[in-house]
This record gives sequence, C-alpha cells and structure tokens, in this order.
Amino acid sequence: MEEEKPLNGTERLFPVENGQITLIPTPTNDPDDPLNWSTWRRYWHAFLVLVIVAFTAATSNDAGTAGNGMNAQLGISWEAINVAAGVLFVGIGYCTLLLSPAPFLYGRRVSYLLCLLFSIIGSVWFARIETVEDNIWNQLLFAQLSLSDIFFQHRRGLVLGFYILATSVGTFMGPLVSGFILDSSILGWRWVGWLAAIISGGLLVLFYFGLEETSFDRKTVLDGLGVNPSEQQQQPQGSGVLSSDEKNERPPNVEPILVNSVDEESGQKKGKTYWQRIALITPSPTLIGTGFKQYCRRLYHTLGIMLFPAVIYSGLQWGAQDAWLTFYLTIEEDNYYEAPWFYTDAAVGIMNVPTLIGACIGCIYGGWFSDFFVTWTAKRNGGIFEAEQRLWLLFPVAFIGPAGLMLFGIGSDKGWNWPLPYLGLGFIGFGWGCAGDLSMAYLQDAYPEMVLEGMVGVSVINNTIGCIFTFSAQYWIDAQSLSQVFIAIGILSWAFLMTTAPMIYWGKKCRRMTQKRYENFLRIRDGHL
Repeated sequence: MEEEKPLNGTERLFPVENGQITLIPTPTNDPDDPLNWSTWRRYWHAFLVLVIVAFTAATSNDAGTAGNGMNAQLGISWEAINVAAGVLFVGIGYCTLLLSPAPFLYGRRVSYLLCLLFSIIGSVWFARIETVEDNIWNQLLFAQLSLSDIFFQHRRGLVLGFYILATSVGTFMGPLVSGFILDSSILGWRWVGWLAAIISGGLLVLFYFGLEETSFDRKTVLDGLGVNPSEQQQQPQGSGVLSSDEKNERPPNVEPILVNSVDEESGQKKGKTYWQRIALITPSPTLIGTGFKQYCRRLYHTLGIMLFPAVIYSGLQWGAQDAWLTFYLTIEEDNYYEAPWFYTDAAVGIMNVPTLIGACIGCIYGGWFSDFFVTWTAKRNGGIFEAEQRLWLLFPVAFIGPAGLMLFGIGSDKGWNWPLPYLGLGFIGFGWGCAGDLSMAYLQDAYPEMVLEGMVGVSVINNTIGCIFTFSAQYWIDAQSLSQVFIAIGILSWAFLMTTAPMIYWGKKCRRMTQKRYENFLRIRDGHL
C-alpha cells in the first residue's frame, strides 16, 4: 500500500532510533542564511525586533491614560477617546495587510523603518492634539515580521513566547509609564506623545544601522541543488536532523546543504558586506521593475489567507484578548479615580503590574512549556508531532482567563480593594499571554511555510474584533452594571477559548482539506507573484 503523503503541520520530530529533531526550514551553509548567523547576531536581531514589538504595543495603549488630561483641558469626551482606540485597531490591522507584500518584494527592514517613521509622525501629532478629530486620526499612524527567519520550527513556542511577552510588556507598561508622566508636577499629558516621538526617533537611528536584513531566498538555493524543502521530513537518518542538546542547533556529524557560489581564492562563498546587509531595500530576485503590479497581486493573493480555519481560529483568540483589554483598561482609567479608591494617575498605572506578571507567567506556560509539552507528546506518539497537540494547553486558560474577568469586574462594581481585583487582573494577564502564544504557535505549526501571511490574516481578524468591541464598550458599560458586563464578557471569553475543542477534533481534517489550497497558495506566491 502506498504511503500517505505527509500533511502540513505533521512533522517527525523524534525518530525513535536516534532521538533527533528534523530541522525546519532546511538549512544551507550560505553565510547569508540567517539560520547560519552566530548566536549573538541572531539574538541581537531578535532583541531589536522584540523592542519594536514592545514599543509599538506601548504607544498603542498609552493614549487612554492621557484621557483625563485631554478631557479636562480640551473637553474631549471618553466616547471620542474610545472611538480613537477603535480607529487604532483599524489602523494596525489593515495597515499590516497593506504592508504585507513589502517584506517579500523589498526586504524586511523597510517595513520596520516605515513603521518607526509613522510612529514619529503620529506621536508628534498626539502631543499637539487640539481637537476631537486630531485625537481620532492620529491613531491611524500608530500601525505595526522576521523572528521566523532566524529560528527553527521546533523553537517556535519559545520564540512566540518572547513575542507575546514583548507585546505584553508594551501593552501593560505603556499605561504604567504614562501614569507616572501624568502624575509628574513638571510634565503634562502631552509628554506622553513627545516621549514616544523621542524614543521613536532614537529607535529609527538604531534600527537603520543595527538591524540586518533577514530576507533569504532559500527556495532558489535549494531548488538549484535539487532539494525539496517540503520533503525534508523524509530525509534519511543522519541528514538534516537536530540533536536537542547541541548549542548551535546542528549535530557535528551532519553536513549542511552546500551552496556552489564560492570565492575562487578561498573556496568559500562570500557573504554580504555590512552596508549591503543594512541596505534600505533588498529587492527580491523575482522583482520586476518597481514591483507595483507584483505588489498589488500579492496583496490580493494574501486576502485568501482568511479562508484557512487555523487563521480564523488564531485571529478569534487574539481578537478576544484585544476586546477584553478595552473593557478592563477603560474601567481602570474611568472608575478608580473615584470612591472608594481615589487613585492617582500613578496608582492607576500600577494596576497594570499584576496583569503584566500574569502575562509573563502565561508566556512561559504558552512558550517554553508548550515546546516541552509537544516534545513529550510527540515522543509518546511514536515520534510524530501533530499541530493540534499544542492546543490541549488552552483548556486551563479557558477557565482561568474568564474567572479573572469576572473577579475584576465584580470587584470593581462592589468597591473591593486589594487583593481580589488585582488577582483578577493577574488571571486576565495569564489568559492574554497564553491565548495569543498558543493559538499563533498552532497556526505556524499547521502552515509552516505561510508564517508571515498567517500573521497578517490574524492581525486583520483580531483587530477587527477589537475595533467592534472597542466602539461598543462604553455604551455597554453605561447600559449595565460592571458585574453584569464582566460576567457576560467572561462567558464570551470562555466560549471563544472553548472553540479549541472543535479545532483539536477537526483540526487535522481541516488541514487535510486545505492541503491543496495551501500548496497552491505557496506555488502562486513563490512563482509569478
């Protein structure tokens, strides 16, 4: 009987005979391959990417803290401030979509630099707000790809854990720093914008000179050598596998795939110079002219990503977390200045600390521990890793996160003080860290060669959900008691997270049904586009 073709998201991670892990993606020995970078170089790049992730999240969430100042000085209502937050979600989600072809055609660097430039403009505009229209439209410029270029697939949970951790640090530290700025007797609420503009300018310089291009045309290199990356899990033993205890992530007895372009004198392929590695634009080998038509075709092609069940599922999990974020931050910034708490701006900002602590624990659980968990389950499954194995870890989150929402909401309604509302915030943070990390890792496990497009699809879906709930949050809070609101969103949160059950049950079937669509997507993307 003919052996069934391997399915995307099903990898042989632990062959029983030697306990080694298949390297995905297939490595080369090309010096420009980011997977061959030295450890310090890869982690420096990762650090820079995580810095911009954290900073973007911080600038996206610090405006609400300045709301009291805008309300008192300019008469801007909280409804208008919430509308601005909704516009922010639209900007992030759809600007991510609009920018998505750029990394494939012009390199990764240009997207980061453009986002930092927009951040400077948006921050200065925020600092100079005078009208309601200013408050709303400056948020479009705070819109936010390359960790997957420098790490192998079996490190995906850990890498995404750091990504979500950076997002959490920015999300919850942004309002904390803003609170201390507002409490300062010297600085006013406008300095929230000025400080963001100053940091954005410094990061723009740092990124221009310190961030290297990670775009690497692996397919062309491997095609030239007759290697099919999609068949790497079928390689013979001792070829393209990883020993889990090797520091440099490649066993010494395994020869990497060789590249024929070499320097005639040294016999070694020359890598790019420093100035080539930090070029503003690194054109794709497939770029035709300016690439405008290719850009438009890629943009249209990327829209098809929304039809993959794993993308919808991951976007739903992330979107729910963004939606609940609006509710509890609004309550912190609106209620806790009054009786019985009478908090200062700094004290309200400090309320984000337990949420951040919970998120950090959630990132460890959803990141490092999830990698350990899927390694263990793969060993028990005869060396076969299924993408759905990671999702089992979301079931505890389906109870902890909603419990936190209810605890915080009821405590805020009843005037509870320390520690119960803060414990609720910790639970909420744990759910925030886990839901995003685990659902994104599942998406990338399921469709490993469609990582960037998958993240774009998730961004569009989650920010659309966040926008809808943000626009309606204040009306809902005004219509019902806080207890009623937070019990309702706690139940909704549980329902969103429990969509994990059908995804575990039908996920593999969904992947098998979309296998042809996935292969066609990659063929079109890597062909004439």
